[in-house]
Amino acid sequence: MQPVVQKILVIGGNGFVGSAVCRTALARGMQVASVSGSGRPWQTPKGHTPGWVHKVEWHQGDAMKPETYAHLLPGTTAVVHTIGTLFEKSGYKSALRDGSVPHFASSVAAGVAGAGASANPLEKEEKRREGTYAAINRDTALTVCDAFIKSKPETKVDGPRVFIYLSAEDCGRPVIPAGYIETKREAEAGIEQMTTATPGFRGVYIRPSLIYHPHLRPIISPVAALLDLSATIHVKAPAGFPTPSAILRTLGGFLPRPAHPELTPDSPLHALARSLTIPPIHVDHVAEAICIAADNARADVRGAYGVAEMRELIGWYQKGQNPAAAHT
Repeated sequence: MQPVVQKILVIGGNGFVGSAVCRTALARGMQVASVSGSGRPWQTPKGHTPGWVHKVEWHQGDAMKPETYAHLLPGTTAVVHTIGTLFEKSGYKSALRDGSVPHFASSVAAGVAGAGASANPLEKEEKRREGTYAAINRDTALTVCDAFIKSKPETKVDGPRVFIYLSAEDCGRPVIPAGYIETKREAEAGIEQMTTATPGFRGVYIRPSLIYHPHLRPIISPVAALLDLSATIHVKAPAGFPTPSAILRTLGGFLPRPAHPELTPDSPLHALARSLTIPPIHVDHVAEAICIAADNARADVRGAYGVAEMRELIGWYQKGQNPAAAHT
């Protein structure tokens, strides 16, 4: 009996993480389709088209309009949702692609300064929501998940169909506005509710820290190197030593309780402390964890996976680390 060929649909497959997922899934023998706003195949920052790109089905569609991709869902065994925004209405992504440090710095500054800015009441509601955390990080994922669950599979699959959502570790506040992680957690909760209420489905929530790639995102490399060094120093620090993260956590304990503890359970200083202790992660490692989760035979993979859990999933351990103690 021939095994069922698994086919994943990557929402945002021509993006930074999405393209890595497409490439990794192909290497694992999966069929791959991508839906994005442009529908254009992925290219390197220099405009090259690698050979693997031609093995992907590239489709144009709008995540908020299921009619543009619903015809792809019956033949899909797993959906990977990778679209999202770190800053509302900011051009930081184009700056990352271009490798322009001044453009990136100004975009991030604009994103931070614009957080919480009041919308023009004369604008239509649809226009006001365009480019917001709620629209991009939450609503697109919930819309795609709902359409996926309502689709009828064309063939029987070996295990539950899976919806994988690219979420995030809560380690960016207060540099990154709280709305970013809050809408990520709202999306996770909504997806979990839908998948657990429907037999034959499971939800997986991938929570990376800073995602880097030295060639595709060279601007990020210095920051990633510093954060990795910080995480290493904290691991090797003697027990009880007043590390920067420990000091931040102590100070955070004196701050008021967050407004939405179900979404952000602790203070921004706690989140900042985590950024010093959770190492950055290579985009290929994120993609590998996603593709393992997308395997319909891996019904054991469900729920949230942070950096430590992703590393365990892909079999990656730091030198001298005890694999049996890696999962916490």
